Amino acid sequence: MSYQIEIRAACLRSAEDGWEQPNGAEIQEVIRRTGLPGRAVARYLGLSEYGGRQVRRWISEDAAIPYSAWALLCDRAGLGCIWRPAADRAGPDLLP
Repeated sequence: MSYQIEIRAACLRSAEDGWEQPNGAEIQEVIRRTGLPGRAVARYLGLSEYGGRQVRRWISEDAAIPYSAWALLCDRAGLGCIWRPAADRAGPDLLP
């Protein structure tokens, strides 16, 4: 059986639009959606050779994930470029 954890909309906002820190389950779900194994996640984010440990700390909620790392993971997972303000992500047809 396969299931997905729902990612709260507040975690998918740009920093200037009121981004909220994701919880460990949300981080783990986004990492799962990237399709990258643990060490590859650390390399993708440009972390040190011991970066896998930092990723585990984010998942266990022993440390907060930086917005920049979260935004890159969301993009890789197909959730979009969350660092752009909502108006910019709406597309040219939807802008006033």
